Amino acid sequence: MQASVCRHHCRYLQRHAQQRYYGTRMPRPAVLTPGMLRSVLHTPGTVSSRSGLVATVSALHTNSTLQKSAIKYRADLKHGRRIVVKLGSAVITREDECGLALGRLASIVEQVSELQNRGYQMLMVTSGAVAFGKQKLRHEIMMSMSMRQTLSVRENGKQGRPILEPRACAAAGQSGLMSLYEAMFLQYGVRIAQVLVTKPDFTNDESRKNLRGTLQELLKLNIIPILNANDAVAPPPEADKDLAGVISVSDNDSLAARLAVETDSDLLILMSDVNGIYTSPPGTEGSRLLHTYSPKTDSVNVVFGGKSRVGLGGMESKVKAATWCLGHDVGVVICNGTEESAILNIVDGKKVGTMFTDAMVEGPAVEIQAMKAREGCYALQALSSEKRADIINSLAGLLIDRSAEILAANRKDVDAAKAAGLLPVNISRLILTQAKLQNLSGGLRQIAATSHTNIGRVLRHTKVAEGMDLTQVTVPIGVLLVIFESRPDALPQVAALSIATGNGLLLKGGKEAYHSNKILHELVEEALAPHVPKDTVSLVSRREDITDLLQMDEYIDLVIPRGSKELVSKIQQESKGIPVLGHSEGVCHVFVDKDADLEAAIKIVVDAKCDYPAACNAMETLLIHHDHLRTGFFDHVCDILRKENVKILGGPRLLSHLKFGPVPASSMRTEYGDLQCTIEVVENVEDAVDHINKYGSSHTDVIVTRN
Repeated sequence: MQASVCRHHCRYLQRHAQQRYYGTRMPRPAVLTPGMLRSVLHTPGTVSSRSGLVATVSALHTNSTLQKSAIKYRADLKHGRRIVVKLGSAVITREDECGLALGRLASIVEQVSELQNRGYQMLMVTSGAVAFGKQKLRHEIMMSMSMRQTLSVRENGKQGRPILEPRACAAAGQSGLMSLYEAMFLQYGVRIAQVLVTKPDFTNDESRKNLRGTLQELLKLNIIPILNANDAVAPPPEADKDLAGVISVSDNDSLAARLAVETDSDLLILMSDVNGIYTSPPGTEGSRLLHTYSPKTDSVNVVFGGKSRVGLGGMESKVKAATWCLGHDVGVVICNGTEESAILNIVDGKKVGTMFTDAMVEGPAVEIQAMKAREGCYALQALSSEKRADIINSLAGLLIDRSAEILAANRKDVDAAKAAGLLPVNISRLILTQAKLQNLSGGLRQIAATSHTNIGRVLRHTKVAEGMDLTQVTVPIGVLLVIFESRPDALPQVAALSIATGNGLLLKGGKEAYHSNKILHELVEEALAPHVPKDTVSLVSRREDITDLLQMDEYIDLVIPRGSKELVSKIQQESKGIPVLGHSEGVCHVFVDKDADLEAAIKIVVDAKCDYPAACNAMETLLIHHDHLRTGFFDHVCDILRKENVKILGGPRLLSHLKFGPVPASSMRTEYGDLQCTIEVVENVEDAVDHINKYGSSHTDVIVTRN
């Protein structure tokens, strides 16, 4: 019993601990074994409840053997559990700098509450006390003025307003600001607590220890701590300085950074009144938003503007705070706090604001890649059809000559996929073999042989009037963006088709095939280099770049997603102004008619299902004429398929004819992608066509008959 409980808690601890580690390139945490757990549970004073176990995990998390690292990719942001949200003065202050923008503040409170109720641990650093107090004190001053003084202020506008001391405004506004927060959060059943801090709280070890203890206790009680610098007693801001790697607290940006690191948070969201980091101040010529920012490589490419219209910080202050945070293993996103659902979208991995990352970025920016592909397609179109065919034949030869390198790279991908627990159907799509490379090379040579009339072929010739002819000819599309999943053999196929038709190409393959795609793309570049710029066909390295590419209608003419229905739908939704050539699943049928050559039918069925079951044109449903239930064909084909390790499922009409039949199919619209298929019975060819039209995906369907 004790061992059973121990194993249960061990699994719980492993799940809990793994939530704090991100990506596949990071060192994994040490494995927590039942033996280790037993030693913890038997330690005197250790609480052996689930809450006690969580506390044990927190203690283990600080152990040097479990190295936490900053989140590197947007898709992993949702795995962070402790999040600090910093609200800049420009976000929650009205344009007149007197009072709060209640609509924006209510939206932010709603998002923070939703995440808190989802199970995240939320902390907030807020500005706004000065603005709230300024509104309150100005109202008091106006009430004490005579009528003549009041009219004078209104006539002179801002110049006639009394100058208010910021510390006094902060003192007057703190209580009102927190009362407002409390009322808003209570609407969602969330409790809050105010924590006022000053710079000495971070420089004094005892104060810092007390602050950490207070915050940990509040988080444990499911209370959101709301922090602010105690501006009522704060000294004037000093010049920013960085002593011994510790950022000084000079504004709320640096305060939020220190807080995120002190509390071992996973993510810091700095909310401003701009969309993120731009290459130069927003609105200036050539300014471009950076969706990701690497302090090591991007700092030299950014020019900062002035400070915030309100508050002490500016974008340069935010970047310094964010860079320091990232260096202490806390992920950071700078975003526009006025954008709808910005916080929720960031946590869900959507491309909002600028994400700080230390992940290495390979290759040039995607905008440069798209531009080079456009230039390359013009060079490709200027070649003769014979030269384009030479490029493809050269690539076909390289696939054989360099097969050892290709297969070695592919083995790395396959081994990593197996270690990651990828489904067998996806692993089969990933695997390359010598036979596959031979077939691939032969297919490329066929493309080259038939490519000579792809461009400039006359499709229609009409004489409009005497001396005026109208001719329709084939021309290249331009630049293609092709997105495919874990099938590396698609890369040379698509590249060959693109070269044969004079189109530039941007390729984005699945991360599972990283090493395979890399070597195959290098071979494409090698084949292109003697004739056109190798950038004519480029490989996009990051999935985050797809969103950017789908906006570049000035460079990209057509998007072709190859993969699941979900992938196609997502690309269609995200593409802005660029046509998407989509497709549905590969629910493919083979119908064996009553007049079929049954020996040939067996061979066709086995080949269609077993040769490459992961292919999108593999057979998923076998339809047989009802007469074959009496000829023995049904029993024979089932025996043959079972010998090939195919799992057979029955359609409802087939099962109604059998006393003992296969397992019922859950749906007649299933694309299995592996060694499974459905068998169904139909009355005649018309019935088969009706079935295919109802359940098929219009991909590949076959009728076997001698009629």
